[in-house]
Amino acid sequence: MSECTPRVNAPYLEQFSHQTVRILGKVRQLRGEQATIDAGGNIQVHLNRDAHLQLNHAVEIIGKVQNDLSVKVMASTDMGPEANIDFNAVDAVVDATHRYAQIFYEKEQ
Repeated sequence: MSECTPRVNAPYLEQFSHQTVRILGKVRQLRGEQATIDAGGNIQVHLNRDAHLQLNHAVEIIGKVQNDLSVKVMASTDMGPEANIDFNAVDAVVDATHRYAQIFYEKEQ
């Protein structure tokens, strides 16, 4: 995927409606083709057939933000048990990404 995929968490979703984003979070609930991940707040994701998520694992999602602020998954990577990821550091990276947006992505006008 050559498209720009800014890192976001739940508080930033509204700013990226209809755009492709990258999210790192913890899988909190699985329900068929949907899941809830915790990334600075709960995010509903609509899984594709290639997504094989496991409960309480860290996951990186690349997907498109929908009108209802859910995310349609385009690609996902299971990162393993959440204890291996420092989510405070992840949140700090997300915040820095948006504080210094000109370095990481072009903001839509």
